[in-house]
Amino acid sequence: MKKRILYLMCAALAAGAFAGCAQQPKQPRQDGLKIVTTIFPEYDWVREILGENAEEAELTMLLEDKVDMHSFQPTAEDLVEISACDMFVYVGGESDEWAEDALKDASNPDMVVVNLLETLGDMVKEEELAEGMQKEAHEHGEDEGEEAHDGHKEGEAYDEHVWLSLKNTRHICQTIADKLGELDPEHAGSYQSNVSAYIEKLNGLDEKYQKAVDQSEKKHILFGDRFPFRYLADDYGLTYYAAFLGCSAETEASFETITFLAGKMDELELNRILVIDGSDNKIADTILSNIRSGRQDQKILSMDSMQSTTAEDVKNGATYLSVMEKNLETLKEALE
Repeated sequence: MKKRILYLMCAALAAGAFAGCAQQPKQPRQDGLKIVTTIFPEYDWVREILGENAEEAELTMLLEDKVDMHSFQPTAEDLVEISACDMFVYVGGESDEWAEDALKDASNPDMVVVNLLETLGDMVKEEELAEGMQKEAHEHGEDEGEEAHDGHKEGEAYDEHVWLSLKNTRHICQTIADKLGELDPEHAGSYQSNVSAYIEKLNGLDEKYQKAVDQSEKKHILFGDRFPFRYLADDYGLTYYAAFLGCSAETEASFETITFLAGKMDELELNRILVIDGSDNKIADTILSNIRSGRQDQKILSMDSMQSTTAEDVKNGATYLSVMEKNLETLKEALE
């Protein structure tokens, strides 16, 4: 029903030429490209690739006020803005089902769409219920079958957090640059130069991550939280343990999950337990209180999944690369 309401809303507003604009970070000019992105990483990639041409573009980030993409629902103004834009960039997973409906009645027939999951193709991974990880509570009624969890059927849900891989990001950015060149052939050369320079920076940071992992004797990380960092862990050969899947809606961990994770910290002699941005640390604190070794040197560290980066963060200078640099420093400490 929610999907249908969104669809009808979008169609009605587009047909009526509703005029409105969301209050998002922008570089406004009426004669430039109009580009809408859903999350911060996409916004920052486009901004980097546009380079000096960003001043002539209208660039919007929809999720700009600490709204998690898993619970985001667009406003009527958002839907109209998407409908008329020149380029729309979105993740494309279960959390973005609303976007598929919004695109059906787009008023711009020449719109270029970049779906991150489609762009990556076979590089996209299915969600993985790792050892000790808590299964989702059943949310959809008994008649939907026992294998349904959080709206997915086991084995069919993709891990949406593709931006947390520098390797994925290289591929996505090249695609964005190519698409911008198709929309704006006059500046296609500039977009290719910008993306080449940006990919060099991504490669350099990728090498730093690999070096940090190679130099550490520890090859395990443990999250007392959701785990959206599977792509990063797989990129560098890290084994991971966590309380929940990356897209989980769970907030309370079972006794079995707590006991398992506390036991792993003892077994692997881990000094740090990780959480994601915005965590209240309750689960991590409970895990630490159940460690049997009695050690007092364990510490909670936070890694930024960039799912709740705000317009204020952007104004204060946050970039995709700066966040990933900070995550690298946190990872180094976690592997000590």
